[in-house]
Amino acid sequence: MTDTTPVVFPRAGFRRRFGSWVYDFLIAFAVYMAAGALSFLLMFIGHYFGLFDMQGQQHFSDTIANTAWLKWPNELWKMAWVSFFFVYFWSKSGQTLGMRAWRLRVQNLDGSLLSINTGIKRLVPTLFGLGTILVAFDRKNKLSLQDRLTNTEVVVLSLEANRGRL
Repeated sequence: MTDTTPVVFPRAGFRRRFGSWVYDFLIAFAVYMAAGALSFLLMFIGHYFGLFDMQGQQHFSDTIANTAWLKWPNELWKMAWVSFFFVYFWSKSGQTLGMRAWRLRVQNLDGSLLSINTGIKRLVPTLFGLGTILVAFDRKNKLSLQDRLTNTEVVVLSLEANRGRL
């Protein structure tokens, strides 16, 4: 006889979510820096091959910072990679690397994994972790702003359920 009832995990509180946020912030910052290094290299190659000049600046980094058509695509490129990091992991396994360390998983209310669209919708209210502050005041439901807006939840996994999820 097999037990086919789904396992229900408790929702995560503020402290555990904050710990996960710190881990993920550091990883997201590393992704941002790596994407920035790649974009800097690509723009420098463009400059080297004469696609654009220094725009009156002495240093190439000043050229990027003070030229809108270089600066804003560069910033969007870096933010796109950070966004990809979160959406990819949320939709693939429900866990970013920081969430895995803290045994957390984001899921739909029925326990299924998030779609890519739902992951994208979670991004803006998740920005800088500000939506999670609501969990500190909502101790009964333990739902953040991004949880409420996307009908999702963050649960605490058991040790067994957390093994081998990535």
